[in-house]
Amino acid sequence: MYITTTIPYVNARPHLGHALELVQGDVLARHHRRRGEPVRFQTGTDDNSLKNVLAAEAEGVPVRELVDRNAAAFEGLRGPLDLSFDSFIRTSSHPGHRAGVERIWRAVQHDLYQRHYEGLYCVGCEQFYAEGPCPEGHREPLQRVSEENWFFRLSRYQDALSELIRGGRLRIEPIARRNEVLAFVEAGLSDISVSRSAARARGWGIPVPGDPAQVVYVWWDALANYITALDGDGDYERWWAEERRKVHLMGKGVIRFHAVYWPAMLLSAGLPLPTEIFVHDYLTVAGQKISKSSGGAVDPVALVDTYGVDAVRWWLLREVPRVGDADFTEERLIARADEDLANGLGNLVNRVATMVCRFLDGHVPEPAENLADVSGTVHQALDDYDFRRAAAAVWTIVEEANRYVERTRPWQQERAGQEASLGTLVHACRALAGHLEPFLPTAAARVAAAVSGARLARPKPLYPRVAG
Repeated sequence: MYITTTIPYVNARPHLGHALELVQGDVLARHHRRRGEPVRFQTGTDDNSLKNVLAAEAEGVPVRELVDRNAAAFEGLRGPLDLSFDSFIRTSSHPGHRAGVERIWRAVQHDLYQRHYEGLYCVGCEQFYAEGPCPEGHREPLQRVSEENWFFRLSRYQDALSELIRGGRLRIEPIARRNEVLAFVEAGLSDISVSRSAARARGWGIPVPGDPAQVVYVWWDALANYITALDGDGDYERWWAEERRKVHLMGKGVIRFHAVYWPAMLLSAGLPLPTEIFVHDYLTVAGQKISKSSGGAVDPVALVDTYGVDAVRWWLLREVPRVGDADFTEERLIARADEDLANGLGNLVNRVATMVCRFLDGHVPEPAENLADVSGTVHQALDDYDFRRAAAAVWTIVEEANRYVERTRPWQQERAGQEASLGTLVHACRALAGHLEPFLPTAAARVAAAVSGARLARPKPLYPRVAG
């Protein structure tokens, strides 16, 4: 399975919305690796945007300095968020990216032509619109742009795209997003501008092959990363040409680029297509989309420093629905951490290990029964890209085990009953650690350490309550 996230602009530091997509990709990657399946999980940064240029100008620093600094912050999310990505591409410095973009450009030369264009351009979206304001809520007014550009014959691929989506060769989830893309395609596709004047781009970006007065449109450049990063020995053949599952994760604001423009580019170039696209909605604060330019951005690293990585990952996975925006507050994060991690998980593991030490001198007996087998439920939920349902399925082990404690009441049993019930509970905690690993790798390791081995030690509390 080849799993990719979108690559964000680096005009500012990352926010919690970026963390959502990265954590979702990490869960998928860890889940499939745990099943013994080969996985490549890739992310990165889009360095060649005009937004980055304007941010550097506003700050009074060279573009390269700003891009390097902010890209390092995105790559640096790996540690704080417990991410396990295999590849991180930066489009301004990856050694194979520019050459790869140029190869794709030349491969679609038969679908490129030049013409004069005038339109309203949103720098925030890096996209032309027929009219304003920007549908994504960017505050900057749309710019009237008039210039000579290269155009791609997107209109030529309308029928092919419709057939791909209707036939399921390109799976788009959730179904409402599939229908949205189909409606857009079947309403009629217009050719799109795929270059910008080098002067307007301040010379930042990849020059159009054979036309240095133009730079390649940043979205054309960025989408190519899913292929250009595969530059190792046989990587392209293994993960793109031959891989049966190529999955793109993205927010709803960029679905048109990934589900329409990108497949059309690949069709034109005669290259294999992605197979699956999962579209998540937005994180909001007070009902407003979290963004770098809104002033309401939430720093995921600061959240981890304050509440821990388990609390942050768990809120993103347990609270964010498959469909619909999710409003973030620290109070909601604290409440979820206290309810699930402290009162649920931590309390269960501590009670079980303490009773084993108290009643059985730490010796772990064989289980009398299995409390919950959630493997199939979790796998199906993740195959549907329903991370909240998958996390809830794992949590049924905690809930059932806590009910089992109250039902059997080991502290009131004779020795044989204690061995049967506590063996069952230790086995449940060990199973929980395994199932929890894709979601909360740090928590899973702590649970495993508390209940591993033939003899348990008295545990230290796994999670204090955040709210006190």
